[in-house]
Amino acid sequence: MTTNNQWTRGGCAALLLGMAGGAYAVPFTLDFEGVGDQAQIQDFYNGGTDSDGNSGTNYGVGFGDNALGVIDRDAGGNGNFANEPTPDTIMFFLAGSSILNYSPGFDTGFSFYYTTSRAASVTVWDQENAGGSLLGQIDLVANNTANNCVGDPQGGPGDPFGQFCNFDVGNVTFSGTAKSIDFSGTANQVGFDNITFGSDDPNVPGDDTPTTVVPEPSTLVLLGLGLIGVSVTRRRLRMTPATA
Repeated sequence: MTTNNQWTRGGCAALLLGMAGGAYAVPFTLDFEGVGDQAQIQDFYNGGTDSDGNSGTNYGVGFGDNALGVIDRDAGGNGNFANEPTPDTIMFFLAGSSILNYSPGFDTGFSFYYTTSRAASVTVWDQENAGGSLLGQIDLVANNTANNCVGDPQGGPGDPFGQFCNFDVGNVTFSGTAKSIDFSGTANQVGFDNITFGSDDPNVPGDDTPTTVVPEPSTLVLLGLGLIGVSVTRRRLRMTPATA
């Protein structure tokens, strides 16, 4: 899929989370490593593959076709982001929203990293495909260049490699049993990484550094971001700033 967007120089992919399948012991983390560049995530975490034929651990989590992976430009992909929590792949979307389905259901809450150049939101639902009753929501604000972050590497004039260089933590807690999550915002302006179920702190393997959590217990925050150019402050993420 090729389009004029912020996440890649030549194209971006829309990302959508959908959880479905058998229950898996929590906590577990979706870090999107192994998903193809701009590939639809689909059943990568659901016993199947992404649209490029790659497969990951079967957590019973399914994604809709709008949910895409994008690889850091430094790693050979099209992503204009830096400082990603777990190099070199994150999730984003180019159209609609990103819906994650998990048919067995989960409770308590979950957490994630995000980078965005626009306001966004994350909502939690008690039925699949963002249906039924709303259980929780969190709103996110633009953060892609916060904390004096620097992309890696920097390109020439008008071609910054990692202007999505800051990643923050968002989390949501709720009562009841959730079966889907809807990651919404401006397409190609928000990216996500390390979505962790069963914990209010997204897991970064080998990193025990405390993280700063968005103070919103029953709300999720998403930020619009030209994903092909996102960068994070915790580690290297490369993304490109949104163009109005």
